[in-house]
Amino acid sequence: MNWIQTKTTFLRRFSPDARYLIGVSGGRDSVALLRCMVDLGYRKLVVCHLDHQLRGRSSGVDARFVEKLAAKYDVDFELGSTNVSALSKKKKMSIETAAREARYSFFAGVAKRRRCHTIFLAHHADDLVETFLINLFRGAAMTGLAAMREVSKRQVHDVDLTIVRPLLSTWRDEIDLYVREHRLKFREDASNKNLTPLRNRVRCRVIPHVERELGRKIRMNIWRTARIAAEEESWIDAQLKVSLNRDGNLNVKELRVLPVALQRRTILKWLRAQDVPEIGFEAIERVRSLVDTAARVAKVNLAQDRHVRRRAGKLFIDL
Repeated sequence: MNWIQTKTTFLRRFSPDARYLIGVSGGRDSVALLRCMVDLGYRKLVVCHLDHQLRGRSSGVDARFVEKLAAKYDVDFELGSTNVSALSKKKKMSIETAAREARYSFFAGVAKRRRCHTIFLAHHADDLVETFLINLFRGAAMTGLAAMREVSKRQVHDVDLTIVRPLLSTWRDEIDLYVREHRLKFREDASNKNLTPLRNRVRCRVIPHVERELGRKIRMNIWRTARIAAEEESWIDAQLKVSLNRDGNLNVKELRVLPVALQRRTILKWLRAQDVPEIGFEAIERVRSLVDTAARVAKVNLAQDRHVRRRAGKLFIDL
């Protein structure tokens, strides 16, 4: 039995006969995922690779490697290119955030062009643990602690993406073993050894230090907590009944009668749907202040020169 099948059952929802996108960077995780999906009979895949223009000539070599890999498995290939460094400076965000935004924008473009809105990504159990800790350190609420989900929805521009992560129950060392056993070639990203990005520091320093100090492994316990949070978040999301107007604006009157906790979650869900970046507690509270009947202001600021206004009983994003 394929090792993905031993880890999850939710893939049954995704017929092998349908067309899907799959993000492939060329690293071991995405190379392993591609091989597994092909072995499972997913033959109508579209391999999506974005050149971030961050690694000089290596970026071009990565792209050619992934293109040859797609040809080897006889699946379609889509290549994109974005100057992530320039995007980071323009939007005043970290390289990591800019890269993530660029990738999803690329995925959305391919999804729209190919008329295929489901994409498989190779995030695994260690990624889930690291994301949980990063969000915890940043002061995220339960929504952030849910980290990643096996199946989630994300609206990018005017495209609704379904994101599928089959490896969220698979650990990095299991992937390494699979790669060795199948003698898979992959591209090693030298930036993984750079300790400037927070994720790399959490992976290489924080988690090993905590495990040494506590004298126990913590990854599995954190992984379980993140999974529980994700399941609870999915249930709570289903309880959000506030309706949007036809133009995607929030109804103030409906929002006002909700408990504070649901007000915050509704606003968060709405801002995410509007593709608003850097949504933290302070931003949500600023928006929530517009719902107060005694509020004198009708406009609050968000990141990147965006605003939320209240007018005629509704909240809307003002660019």
